[in-house]
Amino acid sequence: MDIPPGCSTVSKTTTVCRLQKALYGLKQSPRAWFGRFTLAMKKYGFQQSNADHTLFLKHRHGKVTALIIYVDDMIITGNDEEEISKLQNQLAAEFEMKSLGNLKYFLGIEVARSAQGIVLSQRKYVLDLLAEVGLLDCKPADTPIMLNHKLGEYPYQKPTDKERYQRLVGKLIYLSHTRPDIAYSVSVVSRFMHSPSNRHMEAVMRILRYLKGSPGKGLLFSKNGHLNIDGYTDADWAGDATNRKSTSGYFTFVGGNLVTWRSKRQKVVALSSAEAEFRGMAKGMCELLWLKRLMADIGFSPRFEMNLFCDNKAAIDISHNPVQHDRTKHVEVDRHFIKQNLEEKIIRLPFVRSEDQLADILTKAVPTKDFYNSLGKLGMHDIYAPT
Repeated sequence: MDIPPGCSTVSKTTTVCRLQKALYGLKQSPRAWFGRFTLAMKKYGFQQSNADHTLFLKHRHGKVTALIIYVDDMIITGNDEEEISKLQNQLAAEFEMKSLGNLKYFLGIEVARSAQGIVLSQRKYVLDLLAEVGLLDCKPADTPIMLNHKLGEYPYQKPTDKERYQRLVGKLIYLSHTRPDIAYSVSVVSRFMHSPSNRHMEAVMRILRYLKGSPGKGLLFSKNGHLNIDGYTDADWAGDATNRKSTSGYFTFVGGNLVTWRSKRQKVVALSSAEAEFRGMAKGMCELLWLKRLMADIGFSPRFEMNLFCDNKAAIDISHNPVQHDRTKHVEVDRHFIKQNLEEKIIRLPFVRSEDQLADILTKAVPTKDFYNSLGKLGMHDIYAPT
């Protein structure tokens, strides 16, 4: 502890601080811990990534060592075995920590390895959640949300237990880190945290019943022989029945493996489908540019243009045409941003058919057949499913 500023009259050599409150729980404690840890990593020769401040990298003799930290849990990986062993010894000498061996379980995420690749899932997390709600023996649902649902805030709706609703939705939000199949449905139910109704709770229970059918489903990361960065972006124009706002979503792939996704309702009402697609396209492009910076920090900068697949020909044509258009005057900044990246040959906008648009499941509820076709293309597998 350091003597606080202003205590100049107190002898700093013989005075100690009497804590009135524990360090844990203070707003400053995470910042102080992370600052202390960052100084230690820089002392070891690691550099903090500008794309992700929790990622530390060290390049040596053509090899790379990476450490990523969440509070006081960390993962160390890379192809420099000597540097990894050295870093573990340095951290153990300076902090109270120990190595738990090969990564198997991290923050509720299970890691399984095989000849096909690495699978991330949250099976135990799902089963614990179902046991808490009492749905371990329920009948599974085919999809996480009903087709043509009209969820919204209506007068005279029957309220439900607000604390229970918020707790369940919060757990589902964390679960969506490895389950892109529930991303859209979770984004819908999370809109009503402040005043949930019985219908909203029924929608949450349907998500849980869907999870009962495949609790061990997760993402497969396999070696495909390339590190190309691709994305799929889509938007559902005026899909919200309450305020007519659009919902946009994107999937991004690195080396043919799904790495990030997002489903989010847009902040303003779009006046045309082209405008809604433009806003979604700009968000997907920002994600691709962030992935490009992150890959460059690691040492694997993409050698080719990144593809952002879109199923709206009007939005693609307007992106290549700098002429002002009535449908784009409300998204002029997004249009110039997209046009600049096209001219610099950083990104391409190939057209994809609507039936092949993977991001469709992030913008609206789709039929069961289309839903499972998209999941198969996303690389989702259930290693616990009976053969």
